[in-house]
Amino acid sequence: MDGITIKVTNIERTVVDCFKFRNKIGLDVALEALREAWDAKRLNMDELWRYANLFRVANVMRPYLESLRAE
Repeated sequence: MDGITIKVTNIERTVVDCFKFRNKIGLDVALEALREAWDAKRLNMDELWRYANLFRVANVMRPYLESLRAE
C-alpha cells in the first residue's frame, strides 16, 4: 500500500494490534474495531485471548470485553 508492506492477519490479531497501538491510533479506533468485530459475530474468543496474552494487552482489553458481554 503506497510502497509500504502490510501483513494481512486475522480479525482477532487486528483487534489486538489496535489495542497494542492505541496510543498511536487512538483508543476510539481500537474500541470501534472491537465493537464492529463483536457485532458481526466474527470473533473467536479463544484466538482473541491468545493474541491478547501474547502481545500483553489482555488486562487493557478485559474491561471492554466484559462490557460487551454484559449487553
